[in-house]
Amino acid sequence: MLKKTSLWRSTPPAIFPVALGFMGLALAWRNVSYISVIPEEIGDMLLGISTAFFLFFAASYFAKGLRRPKAILEDLKMPPARAGVAAFPMAIMLLAAALLPLGVRAHEVWWIGVVVYYVATGLVAYSIITGSPDARKFSPFQYLAFVGPIVGPVAGIPLGYVTESFWLAMAAMVPYVAITLGYGAKLVRVRPPVPLRPSVAIVLAPTSLFAMAFLQLDIIWAYTLFYWLSVGVALGLLSVAMWLTSGGWTPIWGSFTFPIATFANLQIMTLGGGANLVATTLLIATLAIGTPFILYIVWKTSKAWISGGLAKKTAASVA
Repeated sequence: MLKKTSLWRSTPPAIFPVALGFMGLALAWRNVSYISVIPEEIGDMLLGISTAFFLFFAASYFAKGLRRPKAILEDLKMPPARAGVAAFPMAIMLLAAALLPLGVRAHEVWWIGVVVYYVATGLVAYSIITGSPDARKFSPFQYLAFVGPIVGPVAGIPLGYVTESFWLAMAAMVPYVAITLGYGAKLVRVRPPVPLRPSVAIVLAPTSLFAMAFLQLDIIWAYTLFYWLSVGVALGLLSVAMWLTSGGWTPIWGSFTFPIATFANLQIMTLGGGANLVATTLLIATLAIGTPFILYIVWKTSKAWISGGLAKKTAASVA
């Protein structure tokens, strides 16, 4: 096991999908306080903790890359790690949303997230092109690597970047359709092995984010399409929940966090437009089930990182 003082040298990208989901959950609790009697302090407290959680690991991974830049390319050899590297700038874009009410550097943070995301996408694409043929097969992890710009409109539109957010959504749409069709066809033929089953849940995140983006852009027909598509995906995932979790906790469980949090935020955004029985029911159920579940994953992942097991289980490189 690595010494505690050396943990930063093996910071695994697998931590970032968890950080992304944790911050998304915190945003959901803050946003729900705007449309209900739930105290805003709950969301603020969770946002403070989740932001600190993300920034700590972001600084650790940045330091790891500075010490040995090649370590980042080594991490990118594994599909889950590619998703983790892509989740890093996605969390930066989401951090801009957290900063909106404070008016503190939200514009700069958002642009940093967008630019870093495309740098990360370039690195991921390079690793896939230069890797083995197996690396080019469709997988849910590719949603984070190539569809991540759809996070941009969450904060981009309130910040006034409407045109930019529209084109970020369009840039995400092409890979979303390609990955969904490609992985869907693959899933019909071959079921994922037990350890990778949780990754199937990732599809819920971009589907929900497209619905949120189109609602913010006032493209109602597209919002309606993606809203009900996300509901169908969520119910489908719930029906196979035992199958998805049958292998017990692994670092891949981070795949559950952001989809759950995003689905909750979609219901809140929908309710912001008026009373809706379906959205109300789904929101209550998602927060009631998703909050302890996400916090459990955060706890298990943090515990594994402290012991050094997270880096070992995810084959993270060492700087």
